[in-house]
Amino acid sequence: MISFVVPAYNESLELPATLAAIHDAARGRDYEIAVVDDASTDETAEIARRAGAQIISINRRQIAAARNAGAAATRGEILIFVDADTRINRAHVDGAIAAMESGCAGGGARVITEGFVPLWGRIFVRVFCKTYFALNLGAGAFLFTDRYHFEKAGGFDEQYFAGEEVYFSLALRKLGRFKILSEPVRTSGRKLRMYSGKEVLARSFVLIIRGRRGVLSREGLDLWYNGKRETAGVRRQPNISS
Repeated sequence: MISFVVPAYNESLELPATLAAIHDAARGRDYEIAVVDDASTDETAEIARRAGAQIISINRRQIAAARNAGAAATRGEILIFVDADTRINRAHVDGAIAAMESGCAGGGARVITEGFVPLWGRIFVRVFCKTYFALNLGAGAFLFTDRYHFEKAGGFDEQYFAGEEVYFSLALRKLGRFKILSEPVRTSGRKLRMYSGKEVLARSFVLIIRGRRGVLSREGLDLWYNGKRETAGVRRQPNISS
């Protein structure tokens, strides 16, 4: 069985398309979807329930804790973590399974942003992705492993409030090969629409300077934790940018 784990906080806009994409991608396989509702105040849980997902409710406001809670509540031998604003397809599921069957400890996929993204955002994403994936690290939008390697790696380290996917990738790489799939996942470009280039670049610079110390609490991590969300009228999708 494949267990898809989707951490979510106030994701009523993005979640329906994400869950529909998972169902399409996994059609014909034995699978389950667990949505970890981390203290949402909107209709996230009801949307997930209507889509046939299992609901796990926690009150941590921490992405690492949400992913771990989902893994603990599911039964599948293959674990695939998908962010609530990310669309996958069959190539991602097939690729993840093939990688695990070939002896990999885990992996991820490259990322492209969906919807309108300003020019500075497109440049930022292109530079970031080229650098990040060249280091053979998985992005939080899409990660996979099996239960044995997940437990051996200790799951996601809950001392980190951001960047936990980096430490998880490094832990898996100590156990075996780590595979980045060639097929990119599509994830929301909302942060690049909701925040100015100055805000995103300044916060990114501060994190680089502070290093590990900068992700040990929510302080300074408002890009991840302030709960700001788009509305249906704001979201635009003329093109996909990489």
